[in-house]
Amino acid sequence: MKIASLVARYLLGFIFLVFGLNGFLHFIPMPPPSGVAGDFMVALFESHYLVIIFLLQLIPAVLLLANRFVPLALTLLAPVIVNIICFHALMAPAGLPMALFVTVLWGLVAYGVRSAFAGLLQVRVADAV
Repeated sequence: MKIASLVARYLLGFIFLVFGLNGFLHFIPMPPPSGVAGDFMVALFESHYLVIIFLLQLIPAVLLLANRFVPLALTLLAPVIVNIICFHALMAPAGLPMALFVTVLWGLVAYGVRSAFAGLLQVRVADAV
């Protein structure tokens, strides 16, 4: 399982590094989506919200590849991945398999550092006195 987590960390970091950099450098040509997905992307682009999204892909990707602050990188990527899944599930289903693949990678990496999240998964917390 340790090797699977390591490979998943590198793949996840590489995927988000490439797509995060592509948001700034535009080296992968992607036609704009049509319909509601296109309208949504235009709104994100014109509001400059995509800059934040691409930064939230790029910074955790570098952290994952450098093996530094991996739980923080996973925490930053989690809402990005949820939004990617929702976008593809509701507006552009063609990208859903890749989104699910990224989710599986995220889960494998998170499983490898599950002890870092142990405090978040407590049913009850003792009252601080």
